[in-house]
Amino acid sequence: MPSTPHHSPLSDLLRGLGVDAGGAREPAPPPQVDADAELDRWHELVAQVGRELAEPLTAALERVTTLTTTGRIDRLGLRALRAEVDRARQAGIWCQQIARLASGRVRQSPERVHLTHTVQSTLAYRTRELQARGIQLSQSLLPLEVVTDASMLFSLLNALIDWLLDTAHGVVELRIDQRDWPARARLQARLQHRPLDEAQPPAPELLQHRLDTMHWHLLDQTARSMNLLTDRQIDATHVVLTFEFPRTVNAVMPQLEDDDQDHGFSTSVNSKPLAGSHVLVVASRRDLRVQIREASRDMGLVMDFVGSVHEARAFCDEGLPHAIVFEGMLRGRAFDELVASIRQEVPDFVFIEVGEQGQNFEASTLSGTGMARIGVDGIASNLPSALVFELSRFM
Repeated sequence: MPSTPHHSPLSDLLRGLGVDAGGAREPAPPPQVDADAELDRWHELVAQVGRELAEPLTAALERVTTLTTTGRIDRLGLRALRAEVDRARQAGIWCQQIARLASGRVRQSPERVHLTHTVQSTLAYRTRELQARGIQLSQSLLPLEVVTDASMLFSLLNALIDWLLDTAHGVVELRIDQRDWPARARLQARLQHRPLDEAQPPAPELLQHRLDTMHWHLLDQTARSMNLLTDRQIDATHVVLTFEFPRTVNAVMPQLEDDDQDHGFSTSVNSKPLAGSHVLVVASRRDLRVQIREASRDMGLVMDFVGSVHEARAFCDEGLPHAIVFEGMLRGRAFDELVASIRQEVPDFVFIEVGEQGQNFEASTLSGTGMARIGVDGIASNLPSALVFELSRFM
């Protein structure tokens, strides 16, 4: 008769933590899914899709009916018709994105990503939209790295901003911090979901419709596909949304080298999503070249330095880098001719100007020249984020 193995309290504790008596970590059990809650979630999504499609298409149909009856439509009516059809089309695109994410067929490539730099870069890109809606940002961001798919993280952050544009009023408080145990990076947004001067709080059904937009469903599904832990707390005036990242680099630094090798994660992207990218720095001042070199030292970039526009042209004739960081004082006719010649070959080529003063970062998408700009006083804090944001959009 086989003997029953004896389990000590210590071994029982280790097994409870997912480690067998020999020290080998057992696979984590798959997360338990509440079938009823999952079914309710999809019911809500289908209902929201119906609303997102029916409202604009009903209005568009009325305009088409008027057009067929009278044979006329003015410019404003034509513009409205186009906007309504576009809204319905966008709802269909969101459905496709959600279905693709939910299918599990999205291939992810986990790597070490600087969460804080990525958040800052995405916010810089979307600042104008937030300001146009009267949304102000209050930020408290600890510098943390996580292991995740970089493109999925960008999708998550953009979906978060889209949802904020749908629902937020006034100030949005953004925070990145870290739980002590289990040690996980947290991204949290606290927002006001209704105007404070609104006479009465909305009915629960109306509040649900306000918050559970298509952008929310896309955000929620993106987080699920990334295996993030999501928590949303709602009260009469505010929503607190929290994402927890299960793999936080800073929290497991001693074990990371071996752990990444075991799981096939690239260790070359420790704050280095651009590792191997080639950047040319055009600056006549030695102190400026030193500042730029120090700010980008840990990014894994291949950097070359020249002191004049003439040298930069000769360098580019041999082969284009991925980006050019240049001293603003060097802008002139010769530099503009260099820019024009490069953009004939690569229309979206990345240029980052270092201004004479200031700390701000202006993304290329917000600039009339199509060039990003940072102030010389913000090189150390903003140049890495600027490079990540500008180059990640095209690589």
